[in-house]
Amino acid sequence: MNIILKSAKIIDATSSHNNQVVDVHLKDGKIEKIATSITVEGAEVVQLEDLCLSPGWFDTSVSFGEPGYEERETLVHGLEVAARSGFTQVAIESNNNPITDNQSLVAFIKQKAAGQTTEALPIGALTMKSEGTDLAELYDMKNAGAVAFGDYKKAIDNANVLKIALQYVQDFDGLVLAFAQDKSIKGKGVVHEGATSTTLGLKGIPPLAEELQIARNLFLLEYTGGKMHIPTVSTARSLELIREAKNKGLQVTCSVAVHQLVLTDAKLTEFDSRHKVSPPLRDEATRQALLAGVLDNTIDCITTDHMPLDIEHKKLEFDLATSGTIGLESAFGALNTVLPLEVIVDKLTAGRSIFGLPTASIAEGNEANLSLFTTAASWTFTKDSILSKSKNSAFLREPMQGKVYGVIRQEKQTFNF
Repeated sequence: MNIILKSAKIIDATSSHNNQVVDVHLKDGKIEKIATSITVEGAEVVQLEDLCLSPGWFDTSVSFGEPGYEERETLVHGLEVAARSGFTQVAIESNNNPITDNQSLVAFIKQKAAGQTTEALPIGALTMKSEGTDLAELYDMKNAGAVAFGDYKKAIDNANVLKIALQYVQDFDGLVLAFAQDKSIKGKGVVHEGATSTTLGLKGIPPLAEELQIARNLFLLEYTGGKMHIPTVSTARSLELIREAKNKGLQVTCSVAVHQLVLTDAKLTEFDSRHKVSPPLRDEATRQALLAGVLDNTIDCITTDHMPLDIEHKKLEFDLATSGTIGLESAFGALNTVLPLEVIVDKLTAGRSIFGLPTASIAEGNEANLSLFTTAASWTFTKDSILSKSKNSAFLREPMQGKVYGVIRQEKQTFNF
């Protein structure tokens, strides 16, 4: 590698070059030099309109399906999609077949993903087969490369199991992911409980289903200590509970999904199952509260919660369709319509500290871990914009602002030009 990125605006609050337009010389996988103007004989020159450069984005919740659901997405192709969407690292959820609940399956994902521009970081299941009964092989999975432990979209009903998990992982500084949705409160609900669900005659999921579970989990965390991450929070009261816990000094973090910040349950009027997600799209007041939670740092990071689903599971009657949307390709363009650029970059990179990964600051001598993008382009997300094998995007026909040029990680690069 011997590349010069010309006239790039640095977006990195940790860099001494933040908000400066500079040339960046990359050589042998590292940032060789940053200066106003750089010329190096034999170097490849990359000069793009309105080029912005930030630390590589990290998505804390991505599903690809392999092993077991390759018809939805494969690891190699999914990582290519992630790279073209601006992500240099993604945490891979455990909802495969078989469930990623042992070191062999963690090693399989690491081995299958080796050599790709975007790095795959497996999340191990918290319990065997994600059934919520017995703890999985947490320590062995940690040694094999798992970065956290959680049962994807499944709350741990047995409080004692979660208590023991929080105590156990402290021996090796592990991170527990605690999805929050009380099944008994949710019942047969499929959408947010409110005016829209009543109008459409769809069974509602009250915010209480999430908030009750979060309150219990935070009580357990206060009792045990340790580190807990609450993925994809979706209600205003959830944020209040998490804010209170942080003020107490508890080691709790949380994420929000892109679609919760951009879309609302008003999209459900066409009964289009592309908009069926878990937790459900909420109302406009909640969306505004979530945006405020991002801005005041109650919400630590933003995830795409990328979940490819084949047509057999998605193109069904709304009640019968599986919840989930793809989100990698639309993430940056959608976020850029609702949040300031500096905040977007911060929330797309903050997951590294939560998951115990090295930072990716833009400074001379550091390893190259970079996302390249422009904020100038205005466009509409269409079927042609979808790169994933599955096409279940909640963002079809949505306005976008800004596009991704590509990524560079170490000596690998993936560009869209």
